[in-house]
Amino acid sequence: MPDLPARPDLGQLRRQAKELLRSATEGDDEARGRIRAVSEQLTLASAQLALAREYGFASWPKLKREVERRKILDDRDLDRLTALLAEEPELATAQMEHWRDHPRGASPLGYTAMLRYDTAGQVWRDLPGTAAMARALIAAGAPVEGAPGDRETPLMTAASYGDAEVARVLIEAGANLEATAADDAGGVPEGTALLHAAVFGMTDVVDVLVAAGARVHGVEEAAAVGDVSGWLADETPPDAKIRALVMAADHQRLDVIDRLVAGGTPVDGVDPAFGGHPLRTAAANGRPASVRRLLEHGADPNLRGPDGNRTPLELCRRGRAGAANRAAYDEVESVLGAVTSG
Repeated sequence: MPDLPARPDLGQLRRQAKELLRSATEGDDEARGRIRAVSEQLTLASAQLALAREYGFASWPKLKREVERRKILDDRDLDRLTALLAEEPELATAQMEHWRDHPRGASPLGYTAMLRYDTAGQVWRDLPGTAAMARALIAAGAPVEGAPGDRETPLMTAASYGDAEVARVLIEAGANLEATAADDAGGVPEGTALLHAAVFGMTDVVDVLVAAGARVHGVEEAAAVGDVSGWLADETPPDAKIRALVMAADHQRLDVIDRLVAGGTPVDGVDPAFGGHPLRTAAANGRPASVRRLLEHGADPNLRGPDGNRTPLELCRRGRAGAANRAAYDEVESVLGAVTSG
């Protein structure tokens, strides 16, 4: 069964149905078989039904409605969303299914929390209007904590994708800050929303969550938050300190970088569990302040890692392609270009 592309064109789907009908009426056995699987009549309505069923929908109107719903969410069209939910309030909660870029499905609220990443263009972007869309979905009945059995909550999704405004809406609506993802979740298994934001480098969401009272559960999260007071001790494992340094670099917590390095954490240490490296992470994610500070502490700009044997400069250039803030990558490239050999 095929899935719908990330940016389906309803006009193209209509043309596909017309082409299917034409092929069937001209005697194409395969086309006839596809239509005959749903109806004995060779009509446009039958061809549309056959196409809808092939995409996993019970009827052509249901396929059409799903395509319209996704476009409304993609466009952040609050007026159309309000009208849609007034007519069919169940669309605030009904799972979005049969999409090629979301094979596991997504709730409308969870999908809204993901909109910063354009799956069709594979680029990050900063989008206005997502908070209003989330608020309208919640008002129409979208569950703030997601549906039973969901692997992560909408707040975790917003944290992973860096939508601080959607995170604020969810928190205002009572989202549980300490809920944890399922052990088979694809992002951060068993992690809280704060850990999701920390791992994926979404500093704005980290700040929103901490301001709302999210608890820090380890030195790595403390480094992402920007305050490791009380988390560093002789018994703190060395690999945890390296992960903390990687986190501090990713979130540009310069005071934490200074404190960790001064305390003996190797500036070019590599996390044995996940392979993180402070300078490579900062370069790959466009963190110019961290790049400068790590270089001041003696980080090696020519050190290549297991990720394609790339230097930090090469990782910067690679990361810029899909970034929302390319100016930050330009700054990183300027800094590293002056000190990288070859």
